[in-house]
Amino acid sequence: MENRFRVLFLSAALSMAVLMSGCSSIPFFGKKADTEVAEAPEQVIEPEVERRTIKKPKIDTEDFEIGAYAGVMSVEDFGVNTVVGATLAYHFSEALFVEATYGQTDTEETSFELLSGAAELLTEDERQFSYYNASVGWNIFPGETFVTRNRTFNQSFYIIGGLGSTEFGGDDLFTINIGAGYRLLINDIFALRLDFRDHAFDSDLLGEAKTAHNLVGRLGFTFFF
Repeated sequence: MENRFRVLFLSAALSMAVLMSGCSSIPFFGKKADTEVAEAPEQVIEPEVERRTIKKPKIDTEDFEIGAYAGVMSVEDFGVNTVVGATLAYHFSEALFVEATYGQTDTEETSFELLSGAAELLTEDERQFSYYNASVGWNIFPGETFVTRNRTFNQSFYIIGGLGSTEFGGDDLFTINIGAGYRLLINDIFALRLDFRDHAFDSDLLGEAKTAHNLVGRLGFTFFF
């Protein structure tokens, strides 16, 4: 009887040992799940980024700007006529520049002369209105102008003002000018400019002392050198 129990006990122990050795070779299911979660998901969509070709602006590094302009000028009491002139500027920086300007126009007879039939107040030479001045300008809004999707131009809005002299009616008149303008750089040398200014001086040409305001609107073409 005792031998039978020993045989059963040994058989059970041997079976348990075989079972335990077999289980140790089976991977642990929890570890396998963790490994699967840690793996990076497969990327389904590949991004396609279209690269633009950007050309840097080749702006001339010289600081001098010279040009000519034409436009209209309203000389107070003497009509509106064509004005032509020239400019020379020096740019200290992107923001600050100085400019010398010369312009001239011919004036008309006053309404008093036309209506009264009186003798002319001015000779033909005295009717020529010419001015020159030196001014300081400030580029307040430099930036770019988009003409098309792929085409841009450098541009700036500026304000300007200065002092000078006007020859009119046989007198040299101290003149203050103030205005604003727009500059569009067409390429690395040439620029297009639109400018509006008021040339003011004190005059008693018509018998009463007053401050005359003479407005100019002009379009010019300049180049840097």
